[in-house]
Amino acid sequence: MTSEQNTRYFSRQELESMGFRRLGRDVLISRTTRIYDPEYVAIGDHSIVDDFCVLSGNLQIGRNVHIAHGCRVIAGREGVLMDDFSGLAFGVTIFAQSDDYTGEALTNPTVPMQYRKIARARVELGRHVIIGAGTVVFPGVIFAEGSSVGACSMVTKSTDAWAVYVGVPAKKVRERSRRMLQLENDYLQNEGGVEPVPPRSLAPQVA
Repeated sequence: MTSEQNTRYFSRQELESMGFRRLGRDVLISRTTRIYDPEYVAIGDHSIVDDFCVLSGNLQIGRNVHIAHGCRVIAGREGVLMDDFSGLAFGVTIFAQSDDYTGEALTNPTVPMQYRKIARARVELGRHVIIGAGTVVFPGVIFAEGSSVGACSMVTKSTDAWAVYVGVPAKKVRERSRRMLQLENDYLQNEGGVEPVPPRSLAPQVA
């Protein structure tokens, strides 16, 4: 690491001492990030978690994943999956669990669970999914491969592959380019010792 990285990010030795479920190569995690129960967190190669993030629960992060400053990923027991090359821009919040806001139950952890009603559902981000700054993701949303979400959106429903979404609630506005699949393939081949993406994944979208 550079001198700046030494002060900003945990060292490899420090990360290994935290007891992650899995810790890949060249992982960078900011010293200002808070990780609850790291034994439930798996992180793949070349992934970065930047400053002032909060990660909790059953969280699986693939390779080349970036979580930008100020993100909150509340995975709970159902879990959040972030597949390879996915990312969160500044201030994204992902909930895999949430209180009931309808008034049918009490809310917040100051009251016993028998008076609360918690919605719990797994959230998944497929390969190359990118979520824009300030977006909020609700429990149960499945982001199909290559989908993207514009800044300050609220995502309550699952997305189609290689589509762009924006708004409150988020709605599909157009298709997304797949050129990055070829770039991914080139990158993995040039890195050496990594299996390239199967050719079928590079097929153009059928209209």
